[in-house]
Amino acid sequence: MPQIDISIGGRSFEVACQEGEEHYLHSAAAMLDTEAAHLSSQIGRMSEARMLLMAGLMLADKTSGLEDKVKESDAKMAQLQAQIDTLEARPATRVEVPVVPSEVTDALAEVAARAESLADQIEGRAV
Repeated sequence: MPQIDISIGGRSFEVACQEGEEHYLHSAAAMLDTEAAHLSSQIGRMSEARMLLMAGLMLADKTSGLEDKVKESDAKMAQLQAQIDTLEARPATRVEVPVVPSEVTDALAEVAARAESLADQIEGRAV
């Protein structure tokens, strides 16, 4: 089990961790050190136990806020997934375009031709 030296609030600690977990321990220590530095700049010198307690509480508060955001995001994602599922379950929308039978088209063409013929006759009389 590796022993790692970490620094939090200007104080060194030797901590054991599982093999391969060193990176995570350094990352966690860096987060705690950031909070401890913030506390030290605001409050000044304090006991080691108080500094670690306050820094831990600040990280716990941030973690709690992030967990709330994750829950909200999960709920929103579930809602959106439900909408997607509902839309995908609907039958495909089918658009029907009416087709005019050829007999009607032919009849309309014949009516148009007769109307043009009548218009030509009327124009011829008007001149």
